[in-house]
Amino acid sequence: MKLLIINGPNLNLLGLREPGLYGSETLDGINARLAEQAAGYGIALDFFQSNHEGELVDALQKAGRECDGVILNAAAYTHTSVALRDAALAIGKPVVEVHLTNPAAREDFRHRSLLAGAATGSICGFGAQSYELALHWFHIRNTSMNV
Repeated sequence: MKLLIINGPNLNLLGLREPGLYGSETLDGINARLAEQAAGYGIALDFFQSNHEGELVDALQKAGRECDGVILNAAAYTHTSVALRDAALAIGKPVVEVHLTNPAAREDFRHRSLLAGAATGSICGFGAQSYELALHWFHIRNTSMNV
């Protein structure tokens, strides 16, 4: 099984950007932990981060051809991008939406996710563990499909 982890705008600043809200761990640190966890599951991971909506759409489309699923933290584009929603629907692969924080507990404009209806599921509010929980779901899904 191969998954793509996609991170959207400003997530490259994790560890520096509002650590009281997003934590002190860097994106590289999160990715390293995910790679270790995935290796234990026998899952191959690729990582992609961009601050540009079109590049995120391109990464989703490519994942549809090359991967078995996607873990997507679209960050602020969660609330604004119909293009990302359409790409998530178009690829025909499971997409798990993740967020470090709980958008429903934040500003009103963050309460609506355009991706939620296109995602297989959403995990939010558990900090970096949101990614780990999504990866664990793919592992369980893969294991149950191979029984």
